[in-house]
Amino acid sequence: MDMQKAAGSGESEGIDRTAFEPVYAQLVNILRRQVASGFLRPGDQLPSEAQLCRRYGISPMTVRRAINILVDQGIVVAEQGRGTFIRPVELGTASFQLQRLQELFEDDPRNTVRLLQARIMAADERTAAKLQVAPGQRVIYIRRLILACDEPTLCHVEYVVYDPARPVVEAEMDVTALRGLFGGAGATMLKHGDLSVEATLLTEEEAALLQASRPAAAFRIEHLFFDFDDRPVSWGWFICRSDRLRFTSRLGLRGAE
Repeated sequence: MDMQKAAGSGESEGIDRTAFEPVYAQLVNILRRQVASGFLRPGDQLPSEAQLCRRYGISPMTVRRAINILVDQGIVVAEQGRGTFIRPVELGTASFQLQRLQELFEDDPRNTVRLLQARIMAADERTAAKLQVAPGQRVIYIRRLILACDEPTLCHVEYVVYDPARPVVEAEMDVTALRGLFGGAGATMLKHGDLSVEATLLTEEEAALLQASRPAAAFRIEHLFFDFDDRPVSWGWFICRSDRLRFTSRLGLRGAE
């Protein structure tokens, strides 16, 4: 390998003992740059722990910590008895970001939530299974229209576990700003959630609300949110016109990373 490529790859880099960045993080970044530049390629074996210790003048514990981070990042894979290898690019590892959806929830006085319907109802079998309650138990049914920059953008249907003692109920029904859906008083009760996305067609009612002509493609973004006791508190879905949302992802590492 020529010296110019080696220099650009991070191969000639050393550990800066005067830097504020921890030594293990420096090693992570050095190895990432070697992968991004092509100095280390998919399937290549990383230098051994002893080799990395000698090359960079660091301890085995530091090397192991850096390698564990690279494993967690999906950049390398450790194989018992064989060593650590650069992981090939795999489509199944792609992580699609919801940045465009997040942008629809940005603070803007023109971004609002219109409450269309809110009532108490008996949970059917599907809703009961999602919220882990008994069929027939009371739940809150909420239907909203979400406007981004004053334009109808999302329909939202939500079922919330009915419990007057939990502030999430009142907070959910009182949402009038987009950020309130995930950042209001009720959101402080949420610990984690599951999202899934599938293609669908707008119903006649959805098309009317979103001002779209049928037939029209759309995304259905289903959510299930849990409280800090890991109990489901909210299940529902957003319906978004397909021309208002795009999902993007990145595979592998780029040279500038």
